[in-house]
Amino acid sequence: MADYQKNQQEYHFAPANRHHRSDAESNTLYSNELKRKKRIKLAIYIAAFAVFQGIVITIFALTVMRVKSPKLRLGNNIRFQNLTTGTEQSPSFDMSFAAQVRVKNPNFGPYKFHDTTATFAYDGVTVGEVLILKSKAGLKSTKKIDVAVNLSSSALQSSSTSKLGNELSGGALTLTSTAKMSGKVELMLMMKKKKSAEMNCIITVDVSANAVRSLQCK
Repeated sequence: MADYQKNQQEYHFAPANRHHRSDAESNTLYSNELKRKKRIKLAIYIAAFAVFQGIVITIFALTVMRVKSPKLRLGNNIRFQNLTTGTEQSPSFDMSFAAQVRVKNPNFGPYKFHDTTATFAYDGVTVGEVLILKSKAGLKSTKKIDVAVNLSSSALQSSSTSKLGNELSGGALTLTSTAKMSGKVELMLMMKKKKSAEMNCIITVDVSANAVRSLQCK
């Protein structure tokens, strides 16, 4: 009788133990599944961040870190103080005017440039020069420099004076202005890249009006 009761107790306890083990296993599986999902989510976040960072670095390299050549130009606001010309038989000119040199910097860092000489010529012969003092054009800005220009035809040869006589009789005078500026663009306070800017302008002067008829720069 005692053996029968003992067997009955073992019979009743065995399913309960199996049930407890089943719950524990289910909890473990659920916990492992949560951890797996968290790891997958973390991996997705890391991958997305890496892609985003790559895009940002690419855009940064193509825009901010890309160094372009500055532009050097004469401004349109040329003001004559003096303009005298000779006769058709003895053509000549002397003139003085105030002009503005513009250094356009398209970069995301300042452009520091050295002293630069701008040359004015008639028919390929130098008739005057002006010094552009060293300075700095800020990031994405234009540096405007006022200069005083004095030109004279005294250096012209006879071949050029005959052409000058024809131009003066037509009431116009064509001059050229050229310069090559050298300097460095500074980026992020740690990178410096040499860049030059060139000016090549054609100035047509209206002799009778003492004014600029046209100004073309490239």
